[in-house]
Amino acid sequence: MTARFRAEDIRRMMEHLRAMGAAFGITFADRPLLSNSHLALQAAEFARDHGRFEVVHPALLSAYFSQGLDIGNIEILGRIAEEAGLDAGAMISAVQAGAYLPQLEAAKEEAALLGVSGVPAFFINRNKSVVGAQPIDVFRKALRSAS
Repeated sequence: MTARFRAEDIRRMMEHLRAMGAAFGITFADRPLLSNSHLALQAAEFARDHGRFEVVHPALLSAYFSQGLDIGNIEILGRIAEEAGLDAGAMISAVQAGAYLPQLEAAKEEAALLGVSGVPAFFINRNKSVVGAQPIDVFRKALRSAS
């Protein structure tokens, strides 16, 4: 990912995240690189199929943003799966086999149809959206205009 983003851009992004998170007590780790989340997305779908998404999802976010771990690393994903009570070997096998790629592709196509250009994305009354981590005033304005 460093070929896609300059070190200076990553540093600025992390400063912005730290400033936004500080108000909520969220700590963001320094990151020398941006992880490719493709494997983590597949691991999360595996967790959903096994009733553990609500445990794995926040663990992935914490691993990446707070602990500074590379969620593009299958061994790290295996540890997260195991800590969530999943069969890490089965998750790794499913991810490496691409078992969840069709689901991810379908979600990507749906997002494109809805005009989603970033994450997170929030929809209000199916006709108004807020994309990205935004200040509360942006949400208030969107909620007022959607009524």
